[in-house]
Amino acid sequence: MASKRAATQILRAATRLHSKPLATIVRPISIIQQSPFRAQPAQSRLQPRTAIRAYSQPPKETKIWSFEDMQKLSQEAKPTVTIVDVREPGELKQTGHIPHAINIPINSAPDSFHISPEEFEDRFGFPRPDKDKEVVFYCKAGVRCRGAAGIAKDAGWTKVGEYPGSWTEWFEKNGPVER
Repeated sequence: MASKRAATQILRAATRLHSKPLATIVRPISIIQQSPFRAQPAQSRLQPRTAIRAYSQPPKETKIWSFEDMQKLSQEAKPTVTIVDVREPGELKQTGHIPHAINIPINSAPDSFHISPEEFEDRFGFPRPDKDKEVVFYCKAGVRCRGAAGIAKDAGWTKVGEYPGSWTEWFEKNGPVER
């Protein structure tokens, strides 16, 4: 029924085409095509939909490290904590890294925490951090370190930390640099 009515309106509009501007023809046709959002109140369309679904897992918590915490850790290497720089090797060549940090580039090697210890050592040239040790991730601005922390948690590491200030804060506060 609606399609017959639409066809009739289009036919009537076409007969008036020579005397009316295009906007008057298009406007009645667009009224026929109702948006699915019109049925919802305006407020519900504007609010974000962030509800956790029944099958979703809540985000896993990580320890947040401050500049002062990282400074202490960089001064005295602890065998129970591993600092992991997740930036790409080219970034490290330009800037250096926090003392005692190892480099596991998360963008080019996202599977690094899911591979065997032997394959890890072959790929990176040093042993994979033990799952019972704490790992603290940092990057340039704190974004990639959060992703790396999530990957490590998913791979079975339980003591995972993030330094959200990352290299940007470290450099601004004149933290020691190792090249």
